[in-house]
Amino acid sequence: MGLDKFDLAIIALYLLGITLFGLRFRKRHGSLRDYFLAGRDIPWWAISLSIVAAETSTLTIISIPGLAYDTNLTFLQVVMGYVVGRFVISFVLLPHYFRGEIYTAYELIERRFGRGLRSLTAGIFLLTRTAAEGVRVYAVSIVIAIALGTGEVASIAIICILTLIYTFEGGLAAVIWTDVVQTVIYVGGTLVGLWTILHLVPGGWTAIHAAAASASKLQVFNFKPNFWMPYTFWAGVIGGAFFITASHGTDQLIVQRLLAARSQKQSMTALLSSGVAIFFQFALFLMVGVMLWAYYRLPSAAFGKPDRIYPTFIVKQMPHGISGLLIAAILAAAMSNLSAALNSLSSSATLDFYMRLRPQANEQKRMQLSRLATIFFAIVLFALAVLSLHRAGRVVEVGLQIASVAYGALLGVFLLGVLTKRANQRGAMIGMLFGFGTELYLWRALVPWTWWVVIGTGVTFAIGYMCSLLLVSEERKGF
Repeated sequence: MGLDKFDLAIIALYLLGITLFGLRFRKRHGSLRDYFLAGRDIPWWAISLSIVAAETSTLTIISIPGLAYDTNLTFLQVVMGYVVGRFVISFVLLPHYFRGEIYTAYELIERRFGRGLRSLTAGIFLLTRTAAEGVRVYAVSIVIAIALGTGEVASIAIICILTLIYTFEGGLAAVIWTDVVQTVIYVGGTLVGLWTILHLVPGGWTAIHAAAASASKLQVFNFKPNFWMPYTFWAGVIGGAFFITASHGTDQLIVQRLLAARSQKQSMTALLSSGVAIFFQFALFLMVGVMLWAYYRLPSAAFGKPDRIYPTFIVKQMPHGISGLLIAAILAAAMSNLSAALNSLSSSATLDFYMRLRPQANEQKRMQLSRLATIFFAIVLFALAVLSLHRAGRVVEVGLQIASVAYGALLGVFLLGVLTKRANQRGAMIGMLFGFGTELYLWRALVPWTWWVVIGTGVTFAIGYMCSLLLVSEERKGF
């Protein structure tokens, strides 16, 4: 069927509208506190939706249905771990973030251990977040190339430029409030897509359920004690809990949002409520994949990649208007995630590095540097996305793998800081390097990604604590 002028008008209207909406916040910041923390005056429900948007990307919307198309619903076990991890953050890490004025997650590390470890943790965040986000931006090109027929490089450039405009001008306030709008758009669009698929399959839900059940597509739980399977109950819940504790408790991308809340209580409410929303959302995307399987009954190889199945269906099978809405919904997720990455990378580069080297710089100079850092990271992410064009496999798993390589080491250091009093900077640094090296080895050893953060955290914590006991000469700090 393809997109017509009406669909293209919807997409263009969305791109223009969300960019102009984000620009409304450009005059609302006169300091770094306003630019990077939105004045700490964002209501919990907006932060909750922004967390969901930051956790969702084009990877999620196109690759999770492709995963379910090829397998079943067992990925939901990982999402159950995501919910558990939020409780751990709420009671173990969050109280420390609200003791005093903190702008980045890694200021907490300096307070506990020292400047050297803060630089190391922030540096690892910048490297791994940039690499993971490059793959996410690449996923945008899959959708736009299918929908609009434009070149993949041009597709990436369009999204990067438009997102950069309102992120550069509006700071975190623009990021969060555009996230709210974009979350409503892509969840609403996916619900419309689900309803449309339901009516295109002969026999409707009854036929879909019967076919999916007979092919074990509706399986959620897998209790097999098999370490080498990524989506068992044990790997999912335990691995998912560790992964989200690291990603939402030590990654500036999410911590920055939690710090923008009006109080610790509102921050906790935002985090826990986002867990309910994210479970519903992943269940929705997985069911889309199952229903697409019932509609096509073809191997995913027939589409080139599993990630192309849902975008192809939208463009070729959806009624005009709805297809334009769904492409706009996918772009909404892409832009919300990219804007979050740009702002968090800029904040960490400025606050964790530049301001420590130039503490005498005035507020105007700091604001200028923050905006320049935003432009710099937009260029870097564009370049990485272009490099990913012919290298990425199933993109959601590639993105999770890249993030997992560093998360175990980061979480291990944070737990050393909040759970022990005897750990010191040199011991924690040694533990972190061992943990990071272990996770790199796990990637090469083909260990399922769901276990990487668990193992990396354990190695970092154990070696860091033991080395701290041996290096007792260093003065220990406390929160």
